[in-house]
Amino acid sequence: MSRVGPLLNENAPSTAFPARQIPLLRRSSTWLPSAHARLETVLEAERAQLPLWVPIMLGAGIFAWFSLPAPPHWMAWIAFWLGVAAAFGALARGGRLSASLARGALLLAAGCLLIWVKALLVAQPPLARPAVVEMQARVLLATPLAARGLIRLEVQPVARPDLPARVRVNAAPEQFEERVAAGDLVAMRARLMPPAPAALPGAYDFARTAYFAGLGATGRALGPIARLSDGEPRSDARSSLAGHIAERLPGPEGTIAITLATGNQNWISEADADAMRRSGLAHLLSISGLHVSALIGGVIFIVVRLLALSPSFALRWPVLMIAACAGGAAGIAYTLFTGAEVPTIRSCIAALLVIGGLALGREAIGLRLIATGALVVMIFWPETIIGPSFQMSFAAVTAIVALYEYPPARALFERRDEGPVKRWFRVVGALLATGLVVELVLTPIAFAHFHRSGLLGAAANMIAIPLTSFVVMPAEVLALALDTVGLGAPAWWIVGLALKLLLWIAHFVAGQPFATLALPVTSGFAFALAMLGLLWLMLWRTAMRWWGMPVAMLGFILTFSAPAADVLVTADGHHVAVRLSDGSMALLRDRSGDYVRSTLAEATAYEGDFAALTQAPGARCSRDMCAIEVSSRDGAPIRLLISRSRLLVPYAELVAACAAADIVIADRRLPDGCVPRWAKLDRPTLTAMGGALILLKDRQIIGGRDPRDRHPWVAGRAAR
Repeated sequence: MSRVGPLLNENAPSTAFPARQIPLLRRSSTWLPSAHARLETVLEAERAQLPLWVPIMLGAGIFAWFSLPAPPHWMAWIAFWLGVAAAFGALARGGRLSASLARGALLLAAGCLLIWVKALLVAQPPLARPAVVEMQARVLLATPLAARGLIRLEVQPVARPDLPARVRVNAAPEQFEERVAAGDLVAMRARLMPPAPAALPGAYDFARTAYFAGLGATGRALGPIARLSDGEPRSDARSSLAGHIAERLPGPEGTIAITLATGNQNWISEADADAMRRSGLAHLLSISGLHVSALIGGVIFIVVRLLALSPSFALRWPVLMIAACAGGAAGIAYTLFTGAEVPTIRSCIAALLVIGGLALGREAIGLRLIATGALVVMIFWPETIIGPSFQMSFAAVTAIVALYEYPPARALFERRDEGPVKRWFRVVGALLATGLVVELVLTPIAFAHFHRSGLLGAAANMIAIPLTSFVVMPAEVLALALDTVGLGAPAWWIVGLALKLLLWIAHFVAGQPFATLALPVTSGFAFALAMLGLLWLMLWRTAMRWWGMPVAMLGFILTFSAPAADVLVTADGHHVAVRLSDGSMALLRDRSGDYVRSTLAEATAYEGDFAALTQAPGARCSRDMCAIEVSSRDGAPIRLLISRSRLLVPYAELVAACAAADIVIADRRLPDGCVPRWAKLDRPTLTAMGGALILLKDRQIIGGRDPRDRHPWVAGRAAR
């Protein structure tokens, strides 16, 4: 066999490519492994923080179920992320990146599946259509609405398969022939309605909340309510306690005291409740971490002091752990007593985890504790994560813990040997910084749900939180304890004085010109960006956390730049608000109630009084229709034609009027011959859209929901 010589002679270059191409080829072949190695290094440094993203990813899957319209989309979401999880799982070779992405994809699929299963298990279809019914029903709950002068009954109709299993009825006290309580059998005549959906895009969707609460209809009693038989004797401890507090502390201070003791906010007047909201103090009315921790801490303090009275017992037994167990039991009892709302459950779970951490000798308070509490709530009550209560409670406590785990903040605020003046300055600075951080984190949530956020809440909370924690609640507990021997009057005087100061702070702050900032309805995308950026900042510890800053800033920019609608139409087409040329708003029906007015005002961030559209300049109205021209971006007028009644209009005249209009709005079905130049928004269209916000200058119509929506609380309405 002959010998083969070299393919290249000695004078040829050592490679087959020019030298200038080598760096390009080297970069293309090494960039991806290098980036992967850098990400692995970052994740290795953040390995302790990775579990914190478990509830975030599970919650994102739950949010996806609420956002996607129909079962095919939910199945596609689950299948896609399961495929992604399988792909990354196959690529994982001991590194953290592929494994973390696989677990995250699996959690995204699991969250969607979890809430879907929960919705199927609830399976209580709402009432099909409004109806006036006569029924016998078993009372499940009787709650006085003292501020409104009503009594709310939740009842279970007897032998009425055509009605939902759980119905809520409001009645005036004089309609009751006898006092009724849980367990009683009553007979009544009532007008029932399906739970109301969101009236406008971004408004509160009571139908969704009612579905997961098992509530199929709401209404009002017509005529007297007769008690047919007594139920099993039950002691309504919450009502009894509320009545006792109202007797000992009458007036608005007593209503706040009742709320702090029982969790029932129905006693508070609307004026006081609005002042608490506008001043950023409404969280004090919701039984949450502040109240549960104060109770548990107080019980632990008292039990430790009592057990320490016996030196032999204190030396032989773990006094602190016994006291902690007593505090945990008190926290569980308080949670159940106050109705087991989500913030209370979260706080109770967190307190129990703190006690468990102390028992194990671990650091008890940290972000993992919060993540565990959030995960427990998501597993058992996944529907709560789209509500403001869950979001605000977990976001606030996460912000506080993240702030004090941040090394520069911890170094600045930790205790040290120094004079009293410096110490108080440090304490006040810590309170102010905490309040500002919490307000920042809660701002996107407040705008998303309430379309307004408090600007002076941090300053108000600096006084209100210590006042509530260290004066009001201990004094109220002491007053209730002393009432057992008839000596509670001095303690009640202290409670009344402190609560009077709290209400003065709320009304003073709420009355300031810049107490709150109102914004129109913003997109879910802006909210998601802002919260993702803030969570990224709070949950990571290395320099990677600052990557969330531009994302959060973009979310805030989109939130604050959201345009205000020029025309707002409710989902039933009955209420219409139009922005006039001078910036004021006019209502089609000027006798609309306060709830409708506040809903329309919040959606467009309008702070003034509504005028009557029939008296607006340029409006031409008959008893059946109203026509008005408003200006657009290019200066060309947009003509609106709005129905005012359901009376029959001559067909030829209606068709001609529609053809001359750009937008036609009606609270009834319009004939096919009605063809406006731009959009026809009649009752079926508006019901499918969930109301409409119209931006005339951008020629854009924003609906409240996808017409393809087939969530269980919507499917019945769509079928009708």
